[in-house]
Amino acid sequence: MNIQTLLNQRIQAAMVAAGAPETAPALTRQSAKVQFGDYQANGIMGVAKSLKMNPRELAQKVVDGLDLSDIAEKVEIAGPGFINIFLKNAWLGKELMALRQSERLDVPSVAAPETVVVDYSSPNLAKEMHVGHLRSTVIGDAVVRTLEFLGHRVVRQNHVGDWGTQFGMLLAYMERLRSESAEISMALSDLETFYRAAKGCFDEDEAFANRARELVVALQSGDKDCLALWDEFIDISLTHCEETYKMLGVSLERQHVMPESAYNDDLQNVVNELQEQGLLKEDQGAQCVFLEEFANKEGEITPIIVQKTGGGFLYSTTDLAAVRFRQHTLEASRVLYFVDARQSLHFQQIFTLSRKAGFVKPETQLEHMPFGTVMGSDGKPFKTRSGGVAKLSSLLEEAQERAYQLVSSKNPDMSEEELRNISRVVGIASVKYADLSKNRTSDYVFNWDTMLSFEGNTAPYLLYAYSRVASIVKRSEMDVASLTGEIQVEASQERALAMKLCQFEEAIQQVANDGMPHFLCAYLYELAGTFMTFYEACPILNAEEDVKNSRLQLALNTASTLQLGLSLLGIETLERM
Repeated sequence: MNIQTLLNQRIQAAMVAAGAPETAPALTRQSAKVQFGDYQANGIMGVAKSLKMNPRELAQKVVDGLDLSDIAEKVEIAGPGFINIFLKNAWLGKELMALRQSERLDVPSVAAPETVVVDYSSPNLAKEMHVGHLRSTVIGDAVVRTLEFLGHRVVRQNHVGDWGTQFGMLLAYMERLRSESAEISMALSDLETFYRAAKGCFDEDEAFANRARELVVALQSGDKDCLALWDEFIDISLTHCEETYKMLGVSLERQHVMPESAYNDDLQNVVNELQEQGLLKEDQGAQCVFLEEFANKEGEITPIIVQKTGGGFLYSTTDLAAVRFRQHTLEASRVLYFVDARQSLHFQQIFTLSRKAGFVKPETQLEHMPFGTVMGSDGKPFKTRSGGVAKLSSLLEEAQERAYQLVSSKNPDMSEEELRNISRVVGIASVKYADLSKNRTSDYVFNWDTMLSFEGNTAPYLLYAYSRVASIVKRSEMDVASLTGEIQVEASQERALAMKLCQFEEAIQQVANDGMPHFLCAYLYELAGTFMTFYEACPILNAEEDVKNSRLQLALNTASTLQLGLSLLGIETLERM
């Protein structure tokens, strides 16, 4: 049940009946303070201004024509024309019963599913995944899971970098190792070391550098031997990615890889179509598009270069080909790009040009979902102690080891097997949640102590909250299926918990609409805190039978909501910690 949507629909209908335009928004929001009710409609003032009416008079007309008697205890006008809504306790109890009896926690699938293509993770296969890939991967995956849960058809696209000049260098090094009878797969077991060795040869050996350039041309021309070598390199590189994805608990698989090379045969077609439409202009031998929308104050335009002098193609050409593929082959109605904020201008240009060239339908949504940088305590992009870029696999291994030290110190009598499993869940969850809980557009500081803390908005706090609620239910020794009595909402703490539980759908809808998992993280953190307040004030296990029955159902609803919410973020839960 999405209370906000229900209230918006009813209030908007009453506004139209009172003389407002049909498009006038009710702007219903959760109230910031209890004295202002549970929800507040803020749309009256804007409409009153456009109608040249007194806002309180319009608010009164709206309230007079508004029937919320089935769900609201009272409706009142406040200030210049806010409408405050106080929901009925009995209605909340009934809604919680529906939530309790539904595997989906009473969240319906969308009535009109969209085909949503999500471009995320996108590592460069020349190197191993590093901390810079963390945000795109975990934020993208949380949004994908949420969209799928709501019933949309989601197409994952892992747009990996597997083409270009640097691959000539890497293939030349593979060729050299093979001529020396060295084991290629062993050499590629650490891609970073392999890349540095190849780069060293390229910089210091002119003959090697020339061979690397020859191999780039051979690769792009489709030479069989060169392609076989390249296939071997790509296969081993993707295996590295898959190991990291598995450790990280994200839903990307080999089948979701749509690499840059897949668009290679279409790049000239993109240039030809732009040429036919008169969008191209030659500039210093390169084929460029100059879009007036991107002119600066002096009238200068940063061009979109789609073909270099000499005929080579660029990222922009590949991205345009990808847009066409996603529209015409995948039939996307919405495309989300989880790529860092530094690429914002690039995507604005690509989206604008795609529309001008007719590569996408006018109604198709193209959305760049930018994110900030993972910073170190020095305020610079996060590095290892030795000053290198932090490999993601090493970071995740360290997270599990730190969690092991933490968990084993608290549970000295626990078996090694259980300690290792708990430390795996806690360690990975801590890294992911520290990222997901921040507004994705902000930079954030990577701090082990903060992310592994059992206090504050962290994964350990939420995992502990879930295990605590689960243990309360277990200690009751009640058959969960037999808890079917009425849910009573009487004490203020019961009411606060009931209200928060009924707002789950609103939180996940925000994630789906805005591509921002931190809304769901904030909701789960508030839910856990609201439950703790309820538990301290409202005894469960030693309450009278009907009250115990009701409060246990509130506890069960809380556990189910925490578990489902965390699973949508890609985080496992634990029955005990």
